[in-house]
Amino acid sequence: MNHEKPKIGISLGDLNGIGPEVVIKALADNRLLNMATPVIYGSARVLSFYRKLMNLEEFNYSQVKNKGQFFHKSINVVNCWEDVIEINPGQPSKETGKAALASLKKVVEDVKEGLIDGFVTAPIDKNTIHSAEFPFRGHTEYLTQTFEAMESLMLMVGDDLKVGLVTEHIPVKEVSNHITKERVELKIRLLELTLKKDFTISKPKIAVLGLNPHAGDEGLIGSEENTVIKPVINDLKSKGKLIFGPFPADGFFATGQHTKYDAVLAMYHDQGLVPFKSIAFDNGVNYTAGLPIVRTSPDHGTAYAIAGKNMADEGSMRQAIYVACDIIKNRREQLVEK
Repeated sequence: MNHEKPKIGISLGDLNGIGPEVVIKALADNRLLNMATPVIYGSARVLSFYRKLMNLEEFNYSQVKNKGQFFHKSINVVNCWEDVIEINPGQPSKETGKAALASLKKVVEDVKEGLIDGFVTAPIDKNTIHSAEFPFRGHTEYLTQTFEAMESLMLMVGDDLKVGLVTEHIPVKEVSNHITKERVELKIRLLELTLKKDFTISKPKIAVLGLNPHAGDEGLIGSEENTVIKPVINDLKSKGKLIFGPFPADGFFATGQHTKYDAVLAMYHDQGLVPFKSIAFDNGVNYTAGLPIVRTSPDHGTAYAIAGKNMADEGSMRQAIYVACDIIKNRREQLVEK
């Protein structure tokens, strides 16, 4: 078995957001070095700026001089650009958007070459990073294409709650057009597979939410439950899968029904993320399931309103690193078993 500590890449995200702050705060706890070798992809200048801003002068790191030669008892920094970038916390900037993309591309390059074992992405600003070079709605879509995955699953992971999405970053008016039997079944199968492979749950029990209010009220408030979602659930049940639903989304979490299942599949972004962030915001993690590599991220955005004020909570970033380490460990153990 590979007992080596996993090498975890960390992209800095938007430099004017809270990404650099939560990365520094999460890694300032030296106990993390006992379980992982962190590699920050960004700029030592940026880290120095935020280190001084937050009065964390004791935060130390080693700059990587030779590709892939990391210091295993230290925080590593890979410099992804040479130019001096002006940092204005809280202010969107195309320049920092370009830097965020440079950081992301470099960490992807290294994970493809096997130099790191997985990576965590700090938040990007979808507006400033968007360009001809990055025509995506977010990390998930970019990574799915980059790693040539047939499909991926946005999976929110908390201590006792996992929520996957059938549709992700699309307008609400387009959601129903994307709720097809093929897509719902594919997402359920991806969710079941990742629960088994990445979270070592041998027989996952999955709850599926309806699309419409009251899960359609037997067709009175929409037909998707009867024509799409129920047939998929019944078919998978007949094959021995523990899939249940569709449940009305409004009361499902409030009544604690989510605690009876290993994961919940929501039909669209806010249906799943509003309850998830209400329950698990401080330690929630976004995991991109279905990829050949391991990628996690904190469950928050750039938070420009508090950037540079030393107010950001690093709990979600720290948990994203822990979850990446756990999944890598689980995958390694399964390779040995095979």
